[in-house]
Amino acid sequence: MMRATATAIVQRLQKAGFAAFWVGGSVRDFLLGREPEDYDIVTSALPEQIEALFKRTIAVGRKFGVIVVIEEEHQYQVATFRAEADYQDGRHPEHVRFGDAQADAERRDFTVNGLFFDPVQNQLHDWVGGEKDLRAKIIRTIGNPNERFAEDHLRLLRAVRLATQLDFEIEPETFRAIQTHAPRIKAISAERIRDELVKLFAPKHSAARGLVLLRESNLLEHVLPELAATVHCEQSADYHPEGSVFNHLVLMLQKMPPDADPLLPWAILMHDIAKPVTASRDEKTGSIHFYEHERIGAEMAERILERLRFPRKQIDAVVQAVRCHMQFKDAFQMRKATLRRLLMRPTFPLELQLHRVDCLGSHGRLDVHDFLIEQAKELDNQPEIHPPLLKGDDLLQLGMQPGPALGALLNEIREKQLQDELKTPDEARTWAKQKIGDPRS
Repeated sequence: MMRATATAIVQRLQKAGFAAFWVGGSVRDFLLGREPEDYDIVTSALPEQIEALFKRTIAVGRKFGVIVVIEEEHQYQVATFRAEADYQDGRHPEHVRFGDAQADAERRDFTVNGLFFDPVQNQLHDWVGGEKDLRAKIIRTIGNPNERFAEDHLRLLRAVRLATQLDFEIEPETFRAIQTHAPRIKAISAERIRDELVKLFAPKHSAARGLVLLRESNLLEHVLPELAATVHCEQSADYHPEGSVFNHLVLMLQKMPPDADPLLPWAILMHDIAKPVTASRDEKTGSIHFYEHERIGAEMAERILERLRFPRKQIDAVVQAVRCHMQFKDAFQMRKATLRRLLMRPTFPLELQLHRVDCLGSHGRLDVHDFLIEQAKELDNQPEIHPPLLKGDDLLQLGMQPGPALGALLNEIREKQLQDELKTPDEARTWAKQKIGDPRS
């Protein structure tokens, strides 16, 4: 549907006497046989002419020639051909000069994003060598890489993200320029960096390769310096035969299934983030310890994700997974109530996914994981356990006064319920009456 509508937009512009093409990632993905997530269109029509042709538009960047056209409840970015843009700060163009299709192609970032396609005539236009690089699976800047990265510093990170998403190589001269200009990424807003990193670490892509590329490109120390500290953080070989914390993270990302929770890569990246600052070595045995790394790591993860402007709900979920990831190793020894509390946490599915890849990225044993899967299934077959047997109002009706003792009694009832010591509301009321009638309560 989106492809047909994007074609119809081009057709309407052409019928009105304007040149118009699909451009950028939509053409790249189309030629790779992938369904584009969106379609961007470029045209010789000026912004006011675009607005006159379509009923529903949003002037998101009129002075830059960008108009959003809304058709079939989808948004399509329609932009006037641009020639040169004046980038003063390495982030935003001060002004632009409109040009023709070839000039527009030559001012874009990478050759594989500089392809133009006419869906009406079914004709590809390539003024930058993008088709050749697409076939060779190469990410290369259009023109001088130093100039392209100086114009927009986010392109440094975008090159690594594209190479990760597409499983392409970065052309050597382009890669050297990224390494040289890597510190400039710090001029980019946290939100734009976050958006690129979320795409780079998406479970459906080669997230492990993305992490390695971030390190090799020198970008890691500027976008996630806490993560860069894991590169030389060694671990005891008996627990972590894979070596450093960084190696451990790479292996975990490799084991991540493509349909994993979108937050799993961030739980992976953050779960051992405090190991470099908590590392200590036993002088007698030589063993390396990371005492309280989960607690300190949760605090660090919260600060990092806040810095990157993640939504609060996502931050809380990742922080919880980091804080509790060491609990899983004790699952076999847990009291029934403790185990059930763990299984009933809202973040348990994410925590379990983290535990699984944590094991696969180190010792390889999944006995605890399989045990928890079985316990979770048993709990799903006992829906009566999920809601508490009694609430505060129930205890008030039994004559108990409001206060801390009421909350403590509710917790005690809940504990007995999770231990299977109280199984029905009537049993809980009977037991509560005895407690309330006890002068020691």
